[in-house]
Amino acid sequence: MLDLTLRAKGASVLDIGCNRGLVAFEFANNGARAVHGCDYYEPGIETARQLFADLRNCESRFEVVDLCEGANAMKIFGNARYDIVLMLAVYHKLKRVMEPVTLEGLIKALAVRTITWFAWRGTSDKPAENDAEMRILDRQLAPLKRVHTSFMSKTLGVAAIWERP
Repeated sequence: MLDLTLRAKGASVLDIGCNRGLVAFEFANNGARAVHGCDYYEPGIETARQLFADLRNCESRFEVVDLCEGANAMKIFGNARYDIVLMLAVYHKLKRVMEPVTLEGLIKALAVRTITWFAWRGTSDKPAENDAEMRILDRQLAPLKRVHTSFMSKTLGVAAIWERP
């Protein structure tokens, strides 16, 4: 993720499943001009709002969103597009509770919102599952192309970045 935070200056960022907004805050600290985030966890969203309340150089917006609604869940952000879209340690949770076609619709909608980079992080304890998810994302994020895959650690697992050609 360091590669992307170094590219945050002047960028717009969408953090899907942002929890308390701590990763989003790193992008703001590295010069992002706008940071939006969503999560189903209402106390986390309130924390993110408070965390960003005093940042004057970064437009922020954090919303409670039920991603199980698929692409419709993202309507809360209008037609906004983002230089960087983050989906860190979220996909494997969504696939447990969503119909595959609804999850695919969400991923395709996020691909449309991605101007330059889409970042994903899997779960640390299921390497075969991570590989399968990346292959699915390769198809569903098209025309974005995977440009980076790395094993971060036993704790954090695998991360990948897709880029719009």
